[in-house]
Amino acid sequence: MESLAGRAYLVTGGGSGIGAATALHLARLGASVTVLGRRKEPLETVAAEVERRGGHALAFPADVRDPEAVQAGLDASLDRFGGVDGLVNNAAGNFVTPAERLSPNGWRAVVDIVLNGTWNCTSAVARAMIDAGTPGSIVSVIATYAWTGHPGTVHSAAAKAGVVSMTRTLAVEWARHGIRLNCIAPGPTETDGAGGALWATPEDRARVLASVPLNRFAGPPEIGDLTGFLLSDRASYITGETLTADGGQWLGKQIYGPPLTETTTNGGGAPAAGTRH
Repeated sequence: MESLAGRAYLVTGGGSGIGAATALHLARLGASVTVLGRRKEPLETVAAEVERRGGHALAFPADVRDPEAVQAGLDASLDRFGGVDGLVNNAAGNFVTPAERLSPNGWRAVVDIVLNGTWNCTSAVARAMIDAGTPGSIVSVIATYAWTGHPGTVHSAAAKAGVVSMTRTLAVEWARHGIRLNCIAPGPTETDGAGGALWATPEDRARVLASVPLNRFAGPPEIGDLTGFLLSDRASYITGETLTADGGQWLGKQIYGPPLTETTTNGGGAPAAGTRH
């Protein structure tokens, strides 16, 4: 297993779900962690759990849409841990709505969190690393619909596509500073936030689950584990890339033939032509 001993990272959206699981995993690998988010109580809960397990953590309430708040969180982290070695951009906002019903405020809110917030945090952390002359790694959590698109999430899809482009551009620009930037694209993950926004009813949940060839949701610790890998020296030659962990969901979209979730047989009981077997 990779070691992040002696390093310090910021994790946005660190009070719950993937962000909390990532913070706990990074601490388990020996890193000090600053968790940022808008709500103080969940952040303090995560930080306390890190400390309880023998790690070092700082909870700092900050809205990623506010560059000054982000800088204040980074400054507090630098004061506490003496440096910064990277960042996990996990803060996000999303809801499902037909594009023709999307209000200007709805568009602005999601794009501001996902795209502008990612830039605010990425630029602040990268400048600190460049000023200190230290290498580092930045991972941004996106979704596969950043490149496929998805009805009902035009605001989020556009913002996350922007994050992918930002990541690839900065991976080239900042390689000379030893800064790597990558994305991770989780599939449906068992978190309260995603569940409430994207599969709020049992019927919605069943439909989403049926879209995943591996027939299960991801667990937040799985995504945290993969994020730790991308931050670590084991991934030191990987930059500008997206690691997809979605159980095959985006590859499994079926257009022709009966749904793969159905069992179809011919008269002799063998799988019919065109079905998976």
